[in-house]
Amino acid sequence: MGMTATEKILARASGRVAVRAGETVYPDPDLVIVDDGYIEYSKKMLDERRIHGLFDPKRVMFVTDHAVVYTTSQLVARGAAIRRAVKDWGVENFYDVGEGGNAHILSLESGMVLPGTFLFANDSHTSNNGAIGAVGMRTGTEIVTVLATGTLWTEVPYSIRVTLSGRLPDGVYARDLGYRMARDFTNGTYGAEWDYRVLEFAGGALDDLTLAQRVAICNTVTEIGVTNVFFPPNAAILDYAKARALRPFTPVYSDADACYEAEIAIDLDTLEPQVVLPGAPDRATDIGEAAGRRIDHAFIGSCGSGMYEDLQVTAKMLAGKRVAAGTRLFIVPGTVASAKRIVDDGLMKIFQDAGAIVLPAGCGPCTKGNMAPLAAGEVSICTAVTNVPGRMGAKDAEIYLASPATVACSAVQGQISDPRVHA
Repeated sequence: MGMTATEKILARASGRVAVRAGETVYPDPDLVIVDDGYIEYSKKMLDERRIHGLFDPKRVMFVTDHAVVYTTSQLVARGAAIRRAVKDWGVENFYDVGEGGNAHILSLESGMVLPGTFLFANDSHTSNNGAIGAVGMRTGTEIVTVLATGTLWTEVPYSIRVTLSGRLPDGVYARDLGYRMARDFTNGTYGAEWDYRVLEFAGGALDDLTLAQRVAICNTVTEIGVTNVFFPPNAAILDYAKARALRPFTPVYSDADACYEAEIAIDLDTLEPQVVLPGAPDRATDIGEAAGRRIDHAFIGSCGSGMYEDLQVTAKMLAGKRVAAGTRLFIVPGTVASAKRIVDDGLMKIFQDAGAIVLPAGCGPCTKGNMAPLAAGEVSICTAVTNVPGRMGAKDAEIYLASPATVACSAVQGQISDPRVHA
């Protein structure tokens, strides 16, 4: 019996000829990514244990993305602690404030993560790397163990194959697909378990999906507990990777006789724009069920919708229009490179002319409202990774999730609106 791509990548990283779902392995990562507070936390933990060096600083990437503007004395102190850790540990792949951007986008754009890569990261949104054909495993606080020893026990996850057919209709985007899938897993439509599973995509529709669209899907379904998402890299993705690669790489594909725990088929032609209702990231509904809800706040960015292509979609929706009175719209480029590009390509002028506020590259309001938070009773529609109470400020604020097109359209109308109607 053959192996899935995820099993092949874990086998290679673990020095094994083959692995099977359910086995425990100790993979040797090509890269370890740590962001913000986990850098400070790891340094404190290892110092207390008198461990003063990392397993291999050359394979470690530190990124400051959650707090790129220090708004409190605690964040100022944390920034200083991070820079001390970088110096003490000799980490060369360090992207400080103003230098990188969101770690889960930067990893792809910088050529640090490539097809076939295996990596550990502290954050669950390392699943973004599946968009390029890599496997990233979240560690949480156990990133400390990885930094010290270079590995962590890892259970090989079961995989579910998701076959896509058709094409996304006009006004419907990859984020809409991700929201619908999150809902249909948790409400039992698919009849499959999703927790700690890998969703591996297949089907004729894949060639129409750009890297940014693949990232949007990876990012969205992660919020229900999917451990990873894997897209087999096509020619366009391989060309993207080759143009940025910092080292040789070998793409990995599943065997024809690989074993999947479940099979799901989705027809993209039938999909409508989705809006996720406040409270949980799996409460998606067709936009007609939420249209007309007044909004105070809108945000486009995060690791799921902060790539340059997302900003292009936003600019298309805003060109020649103005954000509605009483609504504030925040736009956050995923990386510094994208922030520069929106200036060079004229998108910044479109955003400013529309009355939008462009924040520094990084996570933006999605990181607990460090910037552009919500006041008590306010309503937001945004592309944040989740909409649990208190995610962007006041716990009684309402957060709706949607695609960049729906968010931009809604900001112009001052209420949740269908991008197919108000394009």
